[in-house]
Amino acid sequence: MADYKAPLRDIRFVLNEVFEADKLWQSLPGLDGAIDAETADAMLEEAGKITSQTIAPLNRSGDEEGAKWDNGVVTTPAGFKQAYSTYAEGGWVGLGGNPEFGGLGMPKTLGVQVEEMVYGANNSFALYPALTAGCCLALDAHGSEELKQAYLPNLYAGTWAGTMCLTEPHCGTDLGIIRTKAVPQADGSYAVTGTKIFITGGEHDLTDNIIHLVLAKLPDAPAGPKGISLFLVPKFLVNADGSLGERNPVSCGSIEHKMGIKASATCVMNFDGAQGYLIGEVNKGLNAMFTMMNYERLSIGIQGIGCSEASYQSAVAYARDRIQSRAPTGAQQPEKAADPIIVHPDVRRMLLTIKAMTEGSRAFSTYVGSQLDISKYADDAEIKKKGEDLVALLTPVAKAFFTDVGLENCVHGQQVFGGHGYVREWGQEQLVRDVRIAQIYEGTNGIQALDLMGRKTVANNGAFVNVFIQEVRDFISENSDQALAEFVEPLAKAIDNLEQLTGVVIDRSKTNANEIGAASVEYLHVFGYTAYAYMWAKMAKAANARLNDDSDGFYLAKIGTGRFFVKRLLPRIHSLSESVRAGSESLYELDAAQF
Repeated sequence: MADYKAPLRDIRFVLNEVFEADKLWQSLPGLDGAIDAETADAMLEEAGKITSQTIAPLNRSGDEEGAKWDNGVVTTPAGFKQAYSTYAEGGWVGLGGNPEFGGLGMPKTLGVQVEEMVYGANNSFALYPALTAGCCLALDAHGSEELKQAYLPNLYAGTWAGTMCLTEPHCGTDLGIIRTKAVPQADGSYAVTGTKIFITGGEHDLTDNIIHLVLAKLPDAPAGPKGISLFLVPKFLVNADGSLGERNPVSCGSIEHKMGIKASATCVMNFDGAQGYLIGEVNKGLNAMFTMMNYERLSIGIQGIGCSEASYQSAVAYARDRIQSRAPTGAQQPEKAADPIIVHPDVRRMLLTIKAMTEGSRAFSTYVGSQLDISKYADDAEIKKKGEDLVALLTPVAKAFFTDVGLENCVHGQQVFGGHGYVREWGQEQLVRDVRIAQIYEGTNGIQALDLMGRKTVANNGAFVNVFIQEVRDFISENSDQALAEFVEPLAKAIDNLEQLTGVVIDRSKTNANEIGAASVEYLHVFGYTAYAYMWAKMAKAANARLNDDSDGFYLAKIGTGRFFVKRLLPRIHSLSESVRAGSESLYELDAAQF
């Protein structure tokens, strides 16, 4: 297995040349000059070092050792605690956090690059700070000043960790039927009682305290999702002077034995009248939690990108070294017994698929990050509203498409190795196992597709989609010169197809509600490939402008990879679109007993 190296060259290209992030940052008054290109570059360099040199070496050993549970105590694999301390001391846990409480206040366009590096280095490790960052987002947006003062500084510093506790044994997607109760106490706190499952980092030995964000219902709460409130429940209570007090009645009943991410403790958490504090308003817990979920869903999507990059690096190194048979056109290295497998068309197909989709994903994650920054920091109401609409629309696409693509990419990477990809020593089988969960948690990809098709498209009669379509059409009209024709013309056809397909589903859904769910997954994939076509057109434009300064062939390779995407991958939208147009009827021909 090749050692993971942070893909800094491509990250800098996307951030600086494609999206001109420094110009974006300077245009957002809310950032208040917190970041510039030079600072960002130094931070990326440092992130590349810590992920490649400190975190990545623990990936395989962490998988083999796994997290351990013993009578309620969870121990992470050897080296994790020290690596986490190093990571926290560098300020990385609080990278995007509110500076008022000790966060670094960095924009999401920078944050997504760091997240990708951490996921690429070590999926299990990445989940601990990712959940803490999400916990901080919800607390900062909805918590009282008192709670923020008491908890955010230590969370940002990484001396405390955070979780989110939603799922229960009987409910996951349908949170309206949760049973965890929160009973008001005389001192203004609440006694929280219930069991939560699948809690990432619910218990571990990395930090002094763990802060749980728990969804629960008051005794008189209305039925369904409108009766859910959000509570902060610490593992250890916090004294008035900030020191840790007695243990709260919160315990880890067990950890799951999983297919992958084995060094990440996935816990069953029991709350037995634990002291908790309301975050936000009573019965408005889902609103507060979804502040966290939008960022978390993008983060989990980025897990797919990180795994893809790690798989690609290893597969390319292997394909250049492994010799088998001769090239179809004749010996390329006649001095050897055979040619390296990278000469073979099918191996190139797999490698270029991973490369094109990973680089497209990286660009799209940066694009979504830029919209999050605009929606958070812009002061122009119209620009801010557009950013908010695009964030709402693109979050489910990013989460689901990145992770669906991530599994496909890792399987391709494994396939390049042949039989060696199936055995532990080469590392590819771990990536396949680790990336698989990303399609499932933080809302399954089927739920993400339903969110995109139902709430974000049909419910507003395509308003959000039209915002995206108009932006792409503006780009097309501004870049109609011949130099970009091979990218812009297919993009124009793809965006026309997306518009027509959106109209078909909206019209059919007026008379048949099943059409929304029947179309949703294929529609999301059509959207994903179309969005990547937009990203590749933007990348081709940036690369084309630098061809006279291409000493290492980077820009030519970028254009060649984009050409492969347009010619070999973008056409997938046609079969997917036909599936959408086929409608829902064939899904309902069989009775349940006939399955």
